[in-house]
Order: sequence, then structure tokens, then C-alpha cells
Amino acid sequence: MKKIKQLTLDEEFESFVLIKGADVRLAKNKKKFIAFTFQDTSGTIDGKYWDASEEEINRYTAGKVVSLTGKREVYQGNPQVKILHLRLAKPEEPADPSLYMERAPIKREAMEEEINQTIFEITNAHWNRIVRFLLNKFQKEFFEFPAAKRNHHAFAGGLAYHTLTMLHLGKSIAKEYPELNASLLYAGILLHDLGKVMELTGPVATEYTIEGNLVGHLVMVDEEIVKACTQLKIDEKAEDVIVLRHMVLAHHGLLEYGSPVRPRIMEAEILHQIDNLDASMQMMLSAIRQTEPGQYTERIFGMDNRSFYVPKTE
Repeated sequence: MKKIKQLTLDEEFESFVLIKGADVRLAKNKKKFIAFTFQDTSGTIDGKYWDASEEEINRYTAGKVVSLTGKREVYQGNPQVKILHLRLAKPEEPADPSLYMERAPIKREAMEEEINQTIFEITNAHWNRIVRFLLNKFQKEFFEFPAAKRNHHAFAGGLAYHTLTMLHLGKSIAKEYPELNASLLYAGILLHDLGKVMELTGPVATEYTIEGNLVGHLVMVDEEIVKACTQLKIDEKAEDVIVLRHMVLAHHGLLEYGSPVRPRIMEAEILHQIDNLDASMQMMLSAIRQTEPGQYTERIFGMDNRSFYVPKTE
């Protein structure tokens, strides 16, 4: 049985997949349809289920495993599936959603150990205590959650994996530029996306929470830092706390990308650039792995809808 990302153009297939997303929309003829995102361990593919009845809308919801018969097609440069037949998986069939989830390429234990070791390198007492407190508070979610619903590191353990990759980049840059405050950079990296454990619903059928949509993970982490200061009896107005909060609040770089402030210290600018680099690399690599040399990738929404050419040259 082929995986989603192994399917070739116009190939018909039948396989069990997880419904990662099921958005009900209205077609031009005013009839409802379901915009599905199907998932297995290789990745995701979208498909539309036209003229959906209310019963079908209630039956095929995110988090369910289904038997999908379809044909792999392309729409506007992106792969999609033409749904030929759909039914729920039976109890005696492989119906456990965890069987179909993409996971980080590094085991949780290894990520946990390396991140814990890095905390010892944060020599400022306030930053060390705040980071340690918040990672302990959200430990379970931090190592299970994806880093996004769709664009980058959108797989189980993706949040911790994204953070760990950024730490590797941060350590190399801090070694190259000793003028940077390495402790501040590492503390900022470890906390920058922690709010995603509140912004998103989890690794299965990932959606945004109401708070995630209306407040956002940057502000939510900032609130958690302030609450941690209260519990740890640290002055939240101290300069070292203010610059740590700035690291989190400025990490999207531009106001139009969700940052309340733009980076105004070196470490905040570097954090923003590392974050952007790792997200971009993850999106490009994910697309390139599914593309033959001499061909173009599917369009990547998170990179201005560009497709990338894969050179034949080794």
C-alpha cells in the first residue's frame, strides 16, 4: 500500500489515511462541500468532497481514520486527490490515528536531553529560572505538539524539533560572533514558540484554539513569562526580564507578520533570522524530498507560493 507522497500523477489508489482537516465550505452552486486534508506518515494531501450531506459532514470529521479510494491529480501546481470513494475505518482495521501521524526525525528522549543540557548554558539566573519553570510547566505538550497547523514542522514533536534545530544554529552563530549574549539567545530560542502549546490543539487534527486565533502565541508566551516572574518572585520590570520578553515579542520580525514590536537588540534580530531560516529550510526540504531531479516542487504557500527547481547536478 503506497504512502501519500509516493503517489504519481493520475495514479488510482486505495489506502487508510487520517483526516487531518475537514473544513465545511459553500460551493458556487450553494451546496456544501468538505475541504479535506488527508495524512499518513509520509505527509498530507488535500481533496474536496462535493455535495456533502449533513450526515456526511458529521461523519467525516478531523481525527477520524478513513478508507480512501482516489486518484492523484494536480490543481494549481499542488497535488490533490480526486475522491472516488470514502468510508470510515472499521474497528478491526488499522483505525488508530497515531498510526498515520508524521513524527519528528529525532526521538523525544534525545531532544529532551539536549534541551535540558542547553539550559545549563543559560548563565543569567533570571533567564535560567524562567526557562526552566516554563519548560517544566508545559513539558508534555512541548515535546508532543507540532510547530504549526500546516506550513512548517507540522508534525508530532515538530515544536521541540524546530526549537532544537534553532539551538544548533544559534550555537554556531554565537561561536562566530562572541559579541552576542549566548545566554539570552538560547533563552529566547527555547521560549519563542512555547505559546504554540496554547495556540494549537495538539498533534492530531491540529487546529487553532480561539485564544490562538485572537491573541496569538507571541503574546501568550509573554503573559507566561510575567506569570512565572510572579511565582518565582522575580521583578518583571528588571532589564533582563524586559529583554527576554522582547526576544519573544519581536521574533516574527515585522509588524505585519504578527510581532507587536520589531527587533531592537542584536539577539532578537538573530532569533528572528534563525527562526525564518529553519522554517524556510523545513518547507523547502519537505517539498524537494517529493520531487525528482530536473523537476519543480509543488508551490509552497509559506514561501510566497513559489515552486523550487531541483537541479540534476550533484
